Amino acid sequence: MVGRIALTKDLELGSTLPAILKIFIMTLIKQLIQKGILDKEKALIVEDESKSSDKKIEEIILDKNFVPEEILFRIKSQNLKMPLREVTPEDVPLKILELIPEESARYYKMIPLNRTDKILEVGMVYPEDLKTKEALKFLAREGKFSYQISLITLTSFSNILKQYKTLRREVSRALEELETELKTDKRKTLKASMVERIAEEAPITKMVAVMLRYAVDRNASDIHIEPTKEKLRIRFRLDGILHSSLFLPIKVHSAVVARIKILSNLKIDEARIPQDGRFSAKINERDVDFRVSTFPTTLGEKVVMRVLDPTHGLKDFEKLGLNQRDIKILKATIKKPYGLILSTGPTGCGKSTTLYTILQILNKEESNIITLEDPVEYFLEGVNQSQIRPEIGYSFAQGLRHMLRQDPDIIMVGEIRDEETAALAIHAALTGHIVLSTLHTTNVLGVIPRLIDLGVAPFLIPASLRLSLAQRLTRKLCVFCKQKKRPNLKIKQMIVKEMRSLPKSWQEKINFSDLWIWEPKGCKKCRQEGYVGRLAVFETLEMTNQLADVTLKEPSEVKIREEALRQGIITMKQDGIIKALRGETSIEEILRVAEEK
Repeated sequence: MVGRIALTKDLELGSTLPAILKIFIMTLIKQLIQKGILDKEKALIVEDESKSSDKKIEEIILDKNFVPEEILFRIKSQNLKMPLREVTPEDVPLKILELIPEESARYYKMIPLNRTDKILEVGMVYPEDLKTKEALKFLAREGKFSYQISLITLTSFSNILKQYKTLRREVSRALEELETELKTDKRKTLKASMVERIAEEAPITKMVAVMLRYAVDRNASDIHIEPTKEKLRIRFRLDGILHSSLFLPIKVHSAVVARIKILSNLKIDEARIPQDGRFSAKINERDVDFRVSTFPTTLGEKVVMRVLDPTHGLKDFEKLGLNQRDIKILKATIKKPYGLILSTGPTGCGKSTTLYTILQILNKEESNIITLEDPVEYFLEGVNQSQIRPEIGYSFAQGLRHMLRQDPDIIMVGEIRDEETAALAIHAALTGHIVLSTLHTTNVLGVIPRLIDLGVAPFLIPASLRLSLAQRLTRKLCVFCKQKKRPNLKIKQMIVKEMRSLPKSWQEKINFSDLWIWEPKGCKKCRQEGYVGRLAVFETLEMTNQLADVTLKEPSEVKIREEALRQGIITMKQDGIIKALRGETSIEEILRVAEEK
């Protein structure tokens, strides 16, 4: 193996590659090895995958997280003797994009950046590729412009590519088309007889498609379509916060709602009662699910669509935000043959995502996994998923009763919300099943008292309950603009107080005499918000012999807290402060989501 890597010049990168491109790739890999950025074993992996796939070398390296993108492209810039251009979507005028068609830009990974006089600056991810250069020459002849080439990263390219389809521009075009069709109808609302026909026609279908794609591109979790007196307001929930992004004429409200109902197989002519549905759409070459809820208001039907993108929703434990202590506890728990694992917290805190992550690990050929959900959020290959229907009497309790006749090994129940479901879940855990479910409590200390409130006998809890998790979602600081600063006296005292109650192994990692925190600033990459994305803060509580005694004798939160401290629990607030000290989020965010009220 060492011999293959030592002779980097002998890398077998595929016989179809042009000689010049082979030399460039070999030089790039050799430099990464010489600089100690890429070790020899990883270089071998890159070499082997390059021969068995159509991916570029850079894509393979980045997909496997072998080298940070910025470092990789800076070395590439030096090799090509070409400037590495740092550019954001906001820096690129929309008119400039029209000089290179979207299809060509996407295929050749090149995109127009700027134009001065008759010279067009073109950003390329692979300027060493002769086919790409030939394509640009052809486009330049057709468009009658000169050009100069700059190197850009894959991330910059992907972000700018989205500008081809901006929300306002595409919706405006669709509105213009619709106005042309409706120019003879001056009323504020469409005739009932016209709604279904209009909903199926190009302008409305295009308008709804643009909203869906915009939500996926921006990683929005929800789309809100809300009628007001004069306008139709479109809002997107980004990183947990709602943003008003678009206002449409109220005239199109009924047609937009009808279009969404058609996609979701809902009743178009029923606007008096709420309706629920879902549909799938192919966006950016991947299947995305949308969960739809309609709700009657005094001004018309309000629609909320939850975006369920599997590429963003399902993660591993580290990416969820679990610390190493909690990961160790959770992995040990799910290896046990039976028992109940409960995820707790308010609505929208990521409980279901955590359970799906556990299911991904447990999902093996030899296991029969059945879930009972309201609704099914993500489809998991190999898992039998069922959605409850309370309107026809198919509840969690009834579904769970029938699930136990299906010879399951692992059961997931969307929520324990009543005495019967709690009793059945405990019974299933006691009879040899792994049971996953959610419970609405503020923290892990309230899980046992809540189960007792639901009618579970205290003596059954120690034998069935294995682990309780509580979580909240907090916004992540933008890595491009976050600012480091010293905490003020009040914040410093709060941090020291919380961190001093941590186990000694954690305290040793913190320099209490030199504390720094981070705060949001705002830049183009985070839309001036200062935050991009979300991560969870957790706390976990195991069932131990000591906790079993507490449950049987005095199951109060005070006594449970004493046992939790003995276990070395890291509370959600402490977990959040640790993340804040690392620069992952801000103290303000932690106090907002994890402070005990």
